[in-house]
Amino acid sequence: MGLQVPTVHVRRDQFHLAWDNSIPPIATVESGSIVTIDALDASCGQLTPTSTLEDLGRLDFSRVDQVNGPIAVEDAQVGDTLEVEIVDLQPADWGWTANIPGFGLLADDFPEAVLKIWKLNGGTAAFASGIDIPLAPFCGEMGVAPSEPGALSTIPPGLHGGNMDTRHITQGAKLYLPVLAPGALFSLGDGHAAQGDGEVCGTAIETPMQVTVRLTVRKDLHLAAPEFQTAGPLAARTNTGPFYACDGIGPDLHAAARDAVRRMIDYLGREWHLDPEPAYLLCSVAMDLKISEIVDAPNWIVTAYMPLSIFT
Repeated sequence: MGLQVPTVHVRRDQFHLAWDNSIPPIATVESGSIVTIDALDASCGQLTPTSTLEDLGRLDFSRVDQVNGPIAVEDAQVGDTLEVEIVDLQPADWGWTANIPGFGLLADDFPEAVLKIWKLNGGTAAFASGIDIPLAPFCGEMGVAPSEPGALSTIPPGLHGGNMDTRHITQGAKLYLPVLAPGALFSLGDGHAAQGDGEVCGTAIETPMQVTVRLTVRKDLHLAAPEFQTAGPLAARTNTGPFYACDGIGPDLHAAARDAVRRMIDYLGREWHLDPEPAYLLCSVAMDLKISEIVDAPNWIVTAYMPLSIFT
C-alpha cells in the first residue's frame, strides 16, 4: 500500500483543555479518512529542550494534558464504535520526564521536584551512562466527546477514553472507542516516546508528536468502554533478555503496587548504583506493573518488572 495523503492536518495550536461535546469540530471527515495531528507535549509547550527545575516550578497546571481536535466523523452516531487505526507516530528529537511534587504513585516518598531532559534519536534514549531506553512511541490521550453535557478534565481516563496512558497502543494498533455524541468528536495528545506500564512517577518520556490515524465508523460493533488490538507481541523491543521482578503483597492493590515499586527502587540502588530519585524516574519510563495474583484472599500480588536489556 502506498503513502496515504491525510484528509485533514491539525495544527499544534488547535487544541482544547477539556472533553466537552459542545466544542465545535475543527473539521468533519468521511469514515475511513486519514488525519494527521501535530500535538504538543503534555505541558502544552511550557517545557522545552532547555527547561530547568525553575521552569518546572512555574508550570501552569490548568494548561497541561491538552488534546488536539476535535475531528467529527460523518455518520458516527451514538451507539456506534469509532475505530482508530494508528498509522504513524513521529516523536520530536527531545522529551522530558519529571517528578512533580504531590503527583505520582510514591508522592509521599519523593517530595522534591526532579526534571530530566532527553535527547531522542536512533530509536533509543540515554537515561544515564550504560542505561538506554528503547523508544516505543504512543499517545497517552486519545478519546471522543463524552455523552453528558459540560466539561470533563483531560487528566483522568473514562469510558470515552482520554488519558489512558496505555503503552501498547502503538503504530499498527487499533483502538475502539464507543461513540457517545454525534460525530464522535475525536481528539488526541500527550505524546510519549516511551513509558513503562503504570507510569509510576506520573510522567513518561513526554514529547511533541506528529500522529497519523485512520478514523472509521463501525456500525457492527457496540462497546461500553475502550478496547484495542495491539500490532503484535507486547513490548517486543524490551523482550530481548531477562527481567528482574519485585513483588508487592498485601490486601490492598495500591499499597502492594507501592511496595513493589519501592523494592524495585531498592534493587536499582543495590545493583545499578542509582540514587532513589533517578531510579523512580527510570521505573516510570521502563518498568511494568502487573497484577500477578488477585484470587487468593486476603492478599494480592502486584509485580514490578524491569527489563535487564536496557542496561548496556
